Amino acid sequence: MRCRDEQTRMIWAAAHPRKELRILSEPGAVTIEAAADGAAGEDGKPKLPRFAMVAYTGGPMRIAGWKFPVIVELAGMAIPSQSRPVRFGHDAAAGVGHTEAIRVENGQVLAEGVISRDTPAAREIIVAARNGFPWQASIGAAVERFEFVKDGQSVQVNGRTFEGPVNVVRKATLGEISFVDLGADQQTTIRVAASARNGEQTMTFEQWLEAKGFAQADLDETQRASLQAMYEAEVAAANGRKADDGDGDGDGDDDSPAAKIRADATAEAKRIAAVTKACGRHQDILAKALEEGWDASRAELEVLRAERPAPPAAHVPNDSLDGRVLEAACMISGGLAADAAVQAYGEQTVEAAAKRFRGGIGLQELILEAAWANGWQGRSFRDVRGALRAAFAVQAAGLSTIDIPGILSNVANKFLLEGFFSVERVWREVCAVRNVSDFKAVMSYRLIGKDQYEIVAPGGEIKHGTLGEKKYTNKADTYGLLLAVDRRDIINDDLGAITTVPRKLGRGSGLKINDVFWTAFLNNSAFFTTANRNYISGATTVLSIDGLTAGEKAFMDQVDTDGKPIGIMPQILLVPTDLSAMAAMLTKSLEIRDTTASTKYPVANPHQGKFRPAVSRYLSNSAYTGYSATAWYLLADPNDLPVIEVAFLNGQESPTIETADADFDRLGIQMRGYHDFGVALQDPKGGLKSKGAA
Repeated sequence: MRCRDEQTRMIWAAAHPRKELRILSEPGAVTIEAAADGAAGEDGKPKLPRFAMVAYTGGPMRIAGWKFPVIVELAGMAIPSQSRPVRFGHDAAAGVGHTEAIRVENGQVLAEGVISRDTPAAREIIVAARNGFPWQASIGAAVERFEFVKDGQSVQVNGRTFEGPVNVVRKATLGEISFVDLGADQQTTIRVAASARNGEQTMTFEQWLEAKGFAQADLDETQRASLQAMYEAEVAAANGRKADDGDGDGDGDDDSPAAKIRADATAEAKRIAAVTKACGRHQDILAKALEEGWDASRAELEVLRAERPAPPAAHVPNDSLDGRVLEAACMISGGLAADAAVQAYGEQTVEAAAKRFRGGIGLQELILEAAWANGWQGRSFRDVRGALRAAFAVQAAGLSTIDIPGILSNVANKFLLEGFFSVERVWREVCAVRNVSDFKAVMSYRLIGKDQYEIVAPGGEIKHGTLGEKKYTNKADTYGLLLAVDRRDIINDDLGAITTVPRKLGRGSGLKINDVFWTAFLNNSAFFTTANRNYISGATTVLSIDGLTAGEKAFMDQVDTDGKPIGIMPQILLVPTDLSAMAAMLTKSLEIRDTTASTKYPVANPHQGKFRPAVSRYLSNSAYTGYSATAWYLLADPNDLPVIEVAFLNGQESPTIETADADFDRLGIQMRGYHDFGVALQDPKGGLKSKGAA
C-alpha cells in the first residue's frame, strides 16, 4: 500500500481491526528449563520443559508495514486468559506449548509456561536452547484502536514519555506468543538457558535427526555413523560432568586467572583445528564457522547438509510455494514500489517472488498456482471453470498454503485504499467521528450545559451538573457497488483487472463519502443563522484581516443558555478554492504589507498561526445546494465541539472489499465494495459562517 501520510496508515489499520500485529521483543529474556527424563510433577504426570520470557518490554518497535515505530499501551491490552498458545514463528501449524501465567509488570509483558506440544518445532526449540541458541519472543496481538503522534509532539505510554512520530496502539487483544529467531532490533539480546537435571537426554537419536532436518532414508552408513557420534556427544555434554581437577572445590576447574587464560587459549586453538578439519574443502562454511564461533559438531553438521545428495529434479508447481510469495508477485506486477513491497512482505519474500516470476505474474498463472495447490490435475487454462473452482475451493484438510480468495482480497484491499485515499479528504479534518455498533439512530447532547462548579455547602453535598438540553441524531447506512473480472480478462491474462477494479471501488467510496458529507454540510441555511449568532454577512466580511477579525470576534462572543461565554476557541479556517491563497497568507505569513495609499495596518500579521487552513473544492461547486465561492467558515476543534459528525459502523473508516468466484451463470471473479457510514450536522455553536460578500 502506498501511504501518502501517516493518517493514511491510521485509517488503513482502523479498516482492519482484527489484523495480527506481530511485535518482536526488545532486549528481554527467554529461559528454557528442560525436564528430567522420567521426572514427574506433584500430580503424577510427566514433568514438561518450562520457559519464562519477557515477551514485550513496552517500548517502541520497528514493525514491518508501519512507517513509524509502534508502541503497545499495556493498560489497553486485553489478555483473554492465562493459557494462550505458544508457537514457532506465529505459525499455527508449528505449535510449541502454552502459557500458564501472563502478567504486566513494570511496563513489561512477562509470560511463563510449558513446552507441552510434541512437534518438530517444539523439539527443535529444546535442542537449540541446549546448544545455546539465543531465542527471542514475539507477541501476536489483534489491533482494535490506535493513534498517531506527530513529529514534535510527545506522549506518555507505559509509564514513559516518547517523542513523535510514533504509533500508539491504545487497544489490542493478545492472541498468542511465539518463539522467533530474529528480532526487530539488531541490538536485541536474549538469554537462553537449558539444562537436564537428575536424568538423561530425553530425545532419541531418531527424534534428534528429525529435529536437525535429516531424513534417515537419505543417509548412507558413513553419514549415519558420524551423526550418531554427534548425537552421543550432545547427550554426554548435556548430562555428564568434568573430572575433579584436585583444587579442592570439586568443580573440575582450576580457578586461577592464569589457568583460565591458558585453558581459554587452548580451547580456542582446539576449536579452530577441529572446525578446519571438519570443513575440509568447504571454505565458505569454514569462514562462517570461524566468524560465528561454531564448534566442530556444528561445522560437521553443515558439511553433511551441503554434501547431502540432491533429489532428482521434478516439476512440482506449488508444493513449496508460499501464498505470500504469490501476493508479493501480484503487488509488484500491479505497480507497487519495490521498497514498499519489501516493507510489506519482507526482503526474502520479495526476492523469492522476483526469482520465481521474473516477467511478472499474470492472472491465469495466479489462478493455476492456487488450483494446483488445491489438488487440481489440469496443466493448462483451457478448462477455465475447472481451474476457477479448484482455485476457490476450501480444503477440508487444510493442506494448501495458497488461499486465492485471501490473496485476491489482500491485493485488492491495498489498491482499494489507494483509490480511496486518492480523492479529497478535507471532510476528515473538520468532522467528529463516532463509532456505532448497528444501523439504529444514535443520540448525542450538546456539551454546553450546567457544567460549572458550584460551591460546596457545609455537609459536603455536591450539586449535580447537566448536559445541554439540545439533542442531535445520526445513523449509519450502507453504500456499496459490485464489479466483476469477467472471462475475457482471465483469458487475456490481465492482472491489471484485479488492481484497476479495486482502485475504482476505492475511488468510488471516497467520492461517495465526500458527496454525502458536503451535501449535509452545505445545506446549512437553517444551521448558520443570525438568530443562532453564528452567521455574519456584508461587505466587511470578505476574507481579509478585517473580515477574519470580525469572524473571530463573532465566534468568541457566542454564549451558552445562561448567557455566559461558551469558552470554545476557533481552530480551523475552512475556505473554497477561490480563497485558498488568502487563507494561507492570513494563517501562515508573519507580515502582510498594505501597499495602498490609505495604509492602516502595521506589517505584523495579527492572525499568523491562530488557525489551521482547510481548502475544499466542494464548497464552491454548483452541484451542491448552498455552494459559494466567497463564503468561509471558522470551526472549533471537532473533538471539542463539532458542527458535523460522521458515524462509522464498528469504527471502520475505509471501505471493505470482498472477492469470490462468480455465480454459475457467469465465468469470472466478482468483487464487491461496501462502506457503512452516516453524516449529520451537530452543534451550531461549534462554528461560524461568513457570507464573505454584501
